[in-house]
Amino acid sequence: MTVQQKAPTDDGAQTGDPLEVWIDQDLCTGDGICVQYAPDVFELDIDGLAYVKSSDDELLQNPGATAPVPLTLLQDVVDSAKECPGDCIHVRRVSDSVEVFGPDAP
Repeated sequence: MTVQQKAPTDDGAQTGDPLEVWIDQDLCTGDGICVQYAPDVFELDIDGLAYVKSSDDELLQNPGATAPVPLTLLQDVVDSAKECPGDCIHVRRVSDSVEVFGPDAP
């Protein structure tokens, strides 16, 4: 999928910026909640940790690797970030890398 959600502003308007998501594996607890919410975006690897997947379903294992957030899956990705017991899922604007959902969001 190539359609990406535009990042919301504080007043609910859209900024026009696509979003991306990444996981801090140092904080990942391996609970798999993210995979339950958004299996098209997240996957557990053999090491028991969650990783993001590319748009062509490739597991991205490099530290800090990001994946685009498809418009159709934005709510699932946001719910994953909110429910993650390790607080390790970060959703940010591509244009300026400002986190809009996750543990470092304002």
